[in-house]
Amino acid sequence: MPEKKTIERARKAKRQGKSPSSQAGEFVREEMHHIRQGKHGARSTKQAIAIGLSKARRAGVKMPASKTSSRRVKKQAARDIAKGRSHAVPSPRRSRAMTKRLKREGHAAASHAALSRQAKASARKRGHADLSRAARKAVRTKGPAVRRQAARKAARTRARHAR
Repeated sequence: MPEKKTIERARKAKRQGKSPSSQAGEFVREEMHHIRQGKHGARSTKQAIAIGLSKARRAGVKMPASKTSSRRVKKQAARDIAKGRSHAVPSPRRSRAMTKRLKREGHAAASHAALSRQAKASARKRGHADLSRAARKAVRTKGPAVRRQAARKAARTRARHAR
């Protein structure tokens, strides 16, 4: 079950007229937070994002699967949206089993580096403008120390390529 704060933030985003993906982003953020806290893990960053999106759909965010998704993903997204409409209560037994399974997974999937890698890989698929936008956003979220380190590395690379 998503936390009340998360649902409230998503509702606020909806009231402000933000897109379903922005509303769902709150649930994905909560999922990353849970993994970092150690509540459970995830096999990959993609899985962590998928769990967050599923929670969002079940909480009532009208977010269909992307057009490029596989048939299986589209089917699951439709199922989640239907569950969100019916207000179905999850089976406690299945819920426990899933949590137990996820507890055995690692916590590196929600690390800043893993999220950055995922965002860049996703942007690369979409094209140069998106890649550039993702890189700019990554720069904004880095601290001054990491930014300085990245700038030094870039300078070294430029010097090496100039030879």
